[in-house]
Amino acid sequence: MVTGFQGRGFRVKDDVFPDGLLLSPVRALAWMQAPVVSAMSVAALGDLFDHLELKPEFLLLGTGSGLQQPPRPFVRELEARGIGVEAMDSRAAARAWGVLRAEERWIVGALLPL
Repeated sequence: MVTGFQGRGFRVKDDVFPDGLLLSPVRALAWMQAPVVSAMSVAALGDLFDHLELKPEFLLLGTGSGLQQPPRPFVRELEARGIGVEAMDSRAAARAWGVLRAEERWIVGALLPL
């Protein structure tokens, strides 16, 4: 669960992720090479999907301080894998993550800095 915000980053328990955050139901990772939204690619997500036993329903994409639409090729590539994409500003995405995980939804998240 994202427990708060600090500067442009996110707090998860006692850890702070200032440069972006990758989330799955089993771990939270610093997003060290987070791209700008217009350059978003599946490769930029690193191994976010690799450690999961089940395919996530969708990627919750936090696009920074405001909503930006991700590139269509990025969305189409994930949809071809059976994974939807929901984009919103990163604060809203962090709040949505908590609600959806409380419902035990199997999702992943990629939150760009605020």
